[in-house]
Amino acid sequence: MLKLYAFTCGTLTGMLGNLMAGGEGDITVPVPAYFIEHPKGRVVFDTGLHPDLMHEPERRLGQRLASMFRVGFGPGEDLASRLEALDRDPGKIDILIASHLHFDHAGGNALIPNATLVVQRREWDAGKDRDEAPKRGFDPRDYDLGHRTRLVDGEHDVFGDGSVVCLPTHGHTPGHQSLRVRLAGGEVVLAADACYFCATLRERKLPPRMFDREQMLGSLDKLEALERGGARIFFGHDPEFWRTVPQAPSPIV
Repeated sequence: MLKLYAFTCGTLTGMLGNLMAGGEGDITVPVPAYFIEHPKGRVVFDTGLHPDLMHEPERRLGQRLASMFRVGFGPGEDLASRLEALDRDPGKIDILIASHLHFDHAGGNALIPNATLVVQRREWDAGKDRDEAPKRGFDPRDYDLGHRTRLVDGEHDVFGDGSVVCLPTHGHTPGHQSLRVRLAGGEVVLAADACYFCATLRERKLPPRMFDREQMLGSLDKLEALERGGARIFFGHDPEFWRTVPQAPSPIV
């Protein structure tokens, strides 16, 4: 039977206006990651922050990002520790699915060394382009680590049974993808940064910076249609929403 677990791996604090147009003041947001147990393999979706951010955030992030975000990240909050607390070996994860390549979603990839990395081809191409990567806020130290890589174009059925499906939700970055998971209690969609907050979806309050505004709006239309069809949307960084999410060791049902 498929099981889905959610973790929060630290926090980021910064100006709400950097995440949502019209936002005022500071906000502290969670950094999520997910673990899926399927009869055919173990999957991680996103990996959170790199452990160096516990001690040297500016050195790892660079001056621009370090000036935008204050990192809240301590021992035991990295993804490997979260998995080990669940009695799962980070070295025995089969598949690592990247929603996209930003530091708070791919920063812990090094902690999952033996998995096959599944990423949209257009995201990977942008991340490997020396000129394009810095423009998109990508740091190859997070993701260019020698993993076996499976590049996908559009929807991708991970196990061939419809239970774990990558959904292209481009716009935030060139090849952002979300993940649809079929649980006994119904479908959930792990939206990642296709949809930071509930208000992003309900009111189309977009961040001021993104790769492609029209693509992002189209991705929100897709998420809205899935929600109308009965799926539960897991917003990427909404602190109010995340207060309602069961944390591992309790599975999401």
